[in-house]
Amino acid sequence: MPTQRLHPEQAAAYLARIGITGPLTPDAATLRALHRAHLRTVPFENLSIHLDEDMPLTIPALYDKIVTHHRGGFCYELNGLFATLLESLGYRVHRLSARTFTPHRGFSPPLDHMALHVTDTTNTPWLADIGYGRHTDHPLNLTTRTDQKDPAGLFRITEYEDGELDILHEGEAQYRVDPRPLSLSDFTMASWWQRTSPEAHFTQSLICSLQTDTGRISLSGRKLVTTDAAGRHEKELGSDEEVLGAYRELFGIELERVPVVKG
Repeated sequence: MPTQRLHPEQAAAYLARIGITGPLTPDAATLRALHRAHLRTVPFENLSIHLDEDMPLTIPALYDKIVTHHRGGFCYELNGLFATLLESLGYRVHRLSARTFTPHRGFSPPLDHMALHVTDTTNTPWLADIGYGRHTDHPLNLTTRTDQKDPAGLFRITEYEDGELDILHEGEAQYRVDPRPLSLSDFTMASWWQRTSPEAHFTQSLICSLQTDTGRISLSGRKLVTTDAAGRHEKELGSDEEVLGAYRELFGIELERVPVVKG
């Protein structure tokens, strides 16, 4: 399947964005480091939807947003650009459709989420995902069917029908992965639905969230939530200046106005 790689200077700028320096070898250790660093530097956020910003699902647009303008994104954006970085570093990458699971609705339709199948220099396949919000710190070994320990908890990959794989966290389903490789463009319509449909979760709520060394920090509307070793802490922000300051100081995001959920 054709790939679009970053120019060396673009890859270097992307690596600087996530705090990684080269040269790098496309092995398992480097993949783990890239995965963890990405989660701690690039927010999971849907602000563009509520700022009426255009959101083309193309590599130039994603690079401009995430690297040049120091923003984040949701799964198609984050995993979409990360896949291109990995390919530029020498990994083999397949973009995969995943169906997320919630107890009240079961599994979502196909293409509801994007995950990545990444092969390193030893031909070991990994499931990488830096676009699911709260998930693994490190990639999961796709050949292992026993429990895999991660700083985020205990994960397991189990086989379903027709080669599909269920990803479990502490015994509970997270999502179901279709192993057939796709292109970034295959997710265009799903991305459009996620950002335009009144039934989509992302059009109904605001989120900007970033993993930290001790937990996570999230800003949902005006509610700032921090989790760390001492527990969960909530703070309601008041003025627009305070909200914009939180985006800037906590997430590195410069906004001209506060995003607001419509309706």
